[in-house]
Amino acid sequence: MTGPTDPAELAAIHAESFSVPRPWRAEEIAATLGQAGSFLLTAPDGFLIGRAIAGEAELLTLAVRPAGRRRGTGVTLVAAFLDAARSQGAARAFLEVAADNVAARALYDRAGFTEAGRRRGYYRTPEGTAVDAVVMARDLR
Repeated sequence: MTGPTDPAELAAIHAESFSVPRPWRAEEIAATLGQAGSFLLTAPDGFLIGRAIAGEAELLTLAVRPAGRRRGTGVTLVAAFLDAARSQGAARAFLEVAADNVAARALYDRAGFTEAGRRRGYYRTPEGTAVDAVVMARDLR
């Protein structure tokens, strides 16, 4: 799958996809992609940014435009992330997801991730309400 790679366009997709956590700006996306071990996976309606370093991988963000959801884009991007992480030598993968993001949590559950911990009140909604971050992990071996 191929899709956008320009940080400004990725930021626009991120802004369509998130209010909690707050959307990433183009400069943040570019800086993250410039870090060692970071990689970008794209699809026409979305993208995933991951990182693999020292035997561990982290799914940093996954964004799919609302109009493109429920079409398998997230499933495809997560599967590609797991393949990329393995190919870069990662034995374990991690991610964080807002506790109230039911659709994302179901996607990650189906991909074999399980809850490994919580960061209480880690995210804030635009109204100021605290939302836990659920830390999820899975073995890649």
